[in-house]
Amino acid sequence: MKRRTILGASFLALAMSTVAIAQSLPPLEQKERYKVGFPQMESNNPWRIAESKSFVDTAEACNWDLISTDAGGSAAKQVADVDSMIAQGIDVLFLPPREEKPLIPAVKKAAAAGIPTFLVDRSVDPNNAKAGVDYVSFLGSDFIDQGRRVAEWTIENFKGDKAVVVQLEGTTGSSPANDRKKGFDDAIAKDPRFTIVASQTGDFARDKGRQVMETVLQAHPDVDVVYAHNDEMAIGAIQALELAGRKPGEDVLIVSIDGTRDALQAIIDGKMGVTVESSPFFGPLACETMKRYAAGEEIEPWVQVKDRIFTQANAAENIKDAY
Repeated sequence: MKRRTILGASFLALAMSTVAIAQSLPPLEQKERYKVGFPQMESNNPWRIAESKSFVDTAEACNWDLISTDAGGSAAKQVADVDSMIAQGIDVLFLPPREEKPLIPAVKKAAAAGIPTFLVDRSVDPNNAKAGVDYVSFLGSDFIDQGRRVAEWTIENFKGDKAVVVQLEGTTGSSPANDRKKGFDDAIAKDPRFTIVASQTGDFARDKGRQVMETVLQAHPDVDVVYAHNDEMAIGAIQALELAGRKPGEDVLIVSIDGTRDALQAIIDGKMGVTVESSPFFGPLACETMKRYAAGEEIEPWVQVKDRIFTQANAAENIKDAY
């Protein structure tokens, strides 16, 4: 009986050890050069173009053989691009998932293939894939905090007794759209002056933001505040408002997130109130984090990027470094 107990305990220990190994992250060998996959989701705006350039510029300095693709705004194409990179034998995957759920199979395929994966600038649904288990880490900003900071600035700087608010959301199902909405909505609800009368997706695109704003203005011509989840949609909203005879910065307050050159110029010109930074320059951070991982360091589940805030007080001094 005692021998059976010992054997049972041994088998249990072996089983637990096997599970631990199965859940452990793929190792990364230290070597001179790495084949790195970067499946970009799209290249239709300055933010994405700047991010892609950051990875290209980093490739030479970090000794990467970079395989970069463009999914053209299609989550399915992005999954297929990851499949192709796995087949090409990449050592590391830096993935900016277009949407939270559709890219989970790609993350899990890379892990099953023994490829360390780092999520960049956007994350996936945490209920279905977790840092430290399915991928190494998420490199990016606190999107909820970004939305909260925009709301707090708006509350502090809006001088009226009541405000009709329109929200232009980012890509439906993406982590920044979900979180920037939550951060803003939760904070703005604390001030009864503000009423969100419309909240529609503009897909993070300038022209789509303009089109949505034009449509919303037909139902809500008295809008006082426009909150856009990114600067591209904010610029599109400014165009729509001006065509409708409204004066952005005077009778409509425009607030946003990203910190692009066009947004900083709009702030300088008095057409926009604030933009919270969301930097696209992930190449150097990706290189540094990969090297730490290859050296055997335990990487934190979230390598958080710290974001600045741009207003009339500092837009002019920072525009020279904007993208």
